[in-house]
Amino acid sequence: MSEYLRDPEAITRLSFERVRAVADLDGLPADMEPVALRMIHACGMADVIAQIAHSAGAATAGRRALARGAPVICDGEMTRAGVTASRLSAGNRVICTIAAPELGDRARAGATTRSAAAVDMWRPDLSGAVVAIGTAPTALFRLLELLDEGAPAPALVVAMPVGFVGAAESKDALIARGGAPPYIAVRGRRGGSALAAAVVNALAREDRA
Repeated sequence: MSEYLRDPEAITRLSFERVRAVADLDGLPADMEPVALRMIHACGMADVIAQIAHSAGAATAGRRALARGAPVICDGEMTRAGVTASRLSAGNRVICTIAAPELGDRARAGATTRSAAAVDMWRPDLSGAVVAIGTAPTALFRLLELLDEGAPAPALVVAMPVGFVGAAESKDALIARGGAPPYIAVRGRRGGSALAAAVVNALAREDRA
């Protein structure tokens, strides 16, 4: 077997040097640059930057919310697992309701997915929160419905649901709202928990990588 780099700090440093070398940050506001770099690092695809959509000041809004201790609400356990607790310096709670015991009954009663039913359980924590959706388009659709029904608005929605059914459409519906609530999204079918968590991690503490 050939020699390979083993030092974790050196790996991180070299990784971000290479990300910066391939990332085309032209046109991105300064507050979005660390977010874009983290996203490229998470997925290994520099071209994802062309699909990033965001409302004006969204990254700043998310960063400020986390700094004041806002909770991070995740649609799935994989997204929650990807959020690095050590980057959350304000004692932020990381909430995921997808494993709630009563969720199956809620989903059957509402004739919907477990992911969508889980969103109804977010309402008490939504106000000023950072919402990270990295898996389920139905979770994003249901969140938008809740907001239309008068639920309190989060400080930021990180919209990265992935797949071939509803992923692009749910993100388009969020983007069409014009920044109410503020959002960071990836257009189209791309997304995933790693990308959603990467955005939260980039906002939780100013990147030093």
